[in-house]
Amino acid sequence: MNKRQTRLFAIGSTAIAALAFLALTVDSHRQFPKLTNADQLTDEVVAGKDVWHKNNCVNCHTLFGEGAYYAPDLTKIAKLRGEQYLTAYMKNPSQFYDEQRHRRLMPKQNLSDDEIKHLIAFLDWVSKVDNQGWPPRPILVTGATIPGTDTTESAGAPPAARPVSGSENPMALGERLFRSVTPACNACHSVAPGVNMAGPSLAGVGERALKTVSSPGYKGKAKDAQGYVHESILEPSAHVVPGAMYSADGVSFMPNTYGQSLKPEQVDQLAAYLLSLK
Repeated sequence: MNKRQTRLFAIGSTAIAALAFLALTVDSHRQFPKLTNADQLTDEVVAGKDVWHKNNCVNCHTLFGEGAYYAPDLTKIAKLRGEQYLTAYMKNPSQFYDEQRHRRLMPKQNLSDDEIKHLIAFLDWVSKVDNQGWPPRPILVTGATIPGTDTTESAGAPPAARPVSGSENPMALGERLFRSVTPACNACHSVAPGVNMAGPSLAGVGERALKTVSSPGYKGKAKDAQGYVHESILEPSAHVVPGAMYSADGVSFMPNTYGQSLKPEQVDQLAAYLLSLK
């Protein structure tokens, strides 16, 4: 190839690459309204974005993998924690984390009730953006180095696709659901004894459930351990443990959406797995 041919090849390659880049850019902008749910950009969401910037949340946290990487990525936090938890957390973070044990503590921002409401609306909008799996491995909300948690399917990332075998027993299917439902149970719960995260450890939950339904202070409708576990999944606020930092004003922080997202047989499978934990 002589100099003239080399020059023409370089010019042609550059032109093709530029056209491809331009076409991809135009296509991306064409899809942005749908991918970002632009029609759901309400005044509350915009106000929440202003709260995010005003308080420099990005100095510690990340969204879509962009930020300071000091504190957890919050891209999917609204789905993983829910409004009740986030409201209580932002009012007083020190109730949930101990600076000596966790080596870090979110400062109290003294946000008003309206600011908290708007910020949650913004984070809820962010959680619904189709980020197509990016970042591939966001910083976990909690549990990255905690025993009894599985980080191979990290919080906010889609679970690994595995075929379901008809020969698998209910406990095996329940264990898979524990890590793959939305929100994933292991984003808040450990299965290691004494390791409490955003939710209590589920080790020995069957034994505790039996004691709970037998206690005079129990307010739910379950008659046995299996019924209590079912109730806890489908109606988490039916019985709230007094004094625990897992609820506020009698409402559990656990999402109450599993009744809609899970089939009855899946609830049975998940309960079978949980009752097998020692």
